[in-house]
Amino acid sequence: MASKLTLSQALGTDGSDFTHRQIIATQYQTSAMNKSRLKYCIFFHYLLFFVMLAKLSADILDRLDIFILEIEELQIPVPLWWEYIWCTSLLLSFLGLSAIRRNKIKTLQRYMIGIILLGYGPLSYAVIYYFKDVWKYLTSDNSDDIHIWHGLPYGLLWYAFVLLGSQVHFFSLYFSWNLLQAWKARGTKKAK
Repeated sequence: MASKLTLSQALGTDGSDFTHRQIIATQYQTSAMNKSRLKYCIFFHYLLFFVMLAKLSADILDRLDIFILEIEELQIPVPLWWEYIWCTSLLLSFLGLSAIRRNKIKTLQRYMIGIILLGYGPLSYAVIYYFKDVWKYLTSDNSDDIHIWHGLPYGLLWYAFVLLGSQVHFFSLYFSWNLLQAWKARGTKKAK
């Protein structure tokens, strides 16, 4: 069946020969999808940072000699050094966003190394540090030796935070790795 010929069509065609030109290369699809997903991971990293900042607020205000009765009444435990080190991992988000914007492989690799060191490093220390309290809480009926904060085991609260933080960091690394593979594939095809 012949179709109506328009001025924009070449002679001898019905206009259905365009399908082979409409395919987007897979590395560009992968890159776009993983850029979006990495941005979501960075957003969740910011949310976790604000949770940690709320926990550290009592100590920060004490160091600045600012007294707020409502915060002092919460009796927030004194923070450990790993909490501050984990907070510095938020600075890596600027590296990640910069790498996404400019498709820079080296910058994205630095972001990934930083997440491993400043993200997973402090979280793994927290797992080891609170393991004894969590194990006692889960295995024994005697909770006298366990640090309790507002009726909840303090170590178990940190384990919940570590679980969320580990998931955010894992997916950040996973999407970053996918981006690296897509960007490297694009570079090899140009070289050929």
